[in-house]
Amino acid sequence: MTDPVTAFKALHVPGDPLVLFNIWDAGSARAVARAGAKAIATGSYGVAEAQGFSDGEDFSIDDALRNLERVLRVTDLPVTLDFESGYGATAKEVGQSVQRARAAGAAGINMEDRMPGQAELIPLAEAADRVAAAAGSGLFVNARCDVYRGAKPEALGQSQIDAVLERAEAYAAAGAGGLFVPFLGDHAAITAICAGSPLPVNILWGPGRGTRAELAACGVARISYGHGPWAAAMDWLEGQARAVFAGEVVPYASG
Repeated sequence: MTDPVTAFKALHVPGDPLVLFNIWDAGSARAVARAGAKAIATGSYGVAEAQGFSDGEDFSIDDALRNLERVLRVTDLPVTLDFESGYGATAKEVGQSVQRARAAGAAGINMEDRMPGQAELIPLAEAADRVAAAAGSGLFVNARCDVYRGAKPEALGQSQIDAVLERAEAYAAAGAGGLFVPFLGDHAAITAICAGSPLPVNILWGPGRGTRAELAACGVARISYGHGPWAAAMDWLEGQARAVFAGEVVPYASG
């Protein structure tokens, strides 16, 4: 049997991106697996909100790992866990937390380079130390780079690309397996980052960010959907409920 970490790593091919339609519990994991997924990915926002918590490590590591274990009961696919900022105030604590994720059966994690509730990025050397501690577990670490979080389109340029690539180099040297650059939709910038990054690049899909084929042409190796599937499911559920409460007969049509 192929090791899940090895199998998951092999799915990251620049120009032939892995698509991860993020899930939030065992039921959604089962549905996405039935649809033809090659791997399963949790999204921290949807996981937390589905249980009445807020994103940003308000959902405890114990709860996140219990959720992971339930997901693993319904699929043999590799499962990557959105691990927020690593569940640790220090690199040592991050390493201990990520080792727990590996022991629970995760094939990979996402880890942010800013602390919960903070807008500023963690200083590069410290962020790289945290990535190194996570990578020491043996899991596929998808190092998230939040350079573009909250950035205004008119303020973007080469300096942001350079900042991303500087972090990519440091995270690669620390043992990361991939680079996650969310909140970026400009195809020229995506192409430049993919060309310059030593790590396969993960882009967060959103309206207007292009098709799989268009992102593949940019060199992207992984496309995530983040909290979008959870939000769409909740919108559909609310819409159906409103119709029922208004006296309509609802046939459970897709939203």
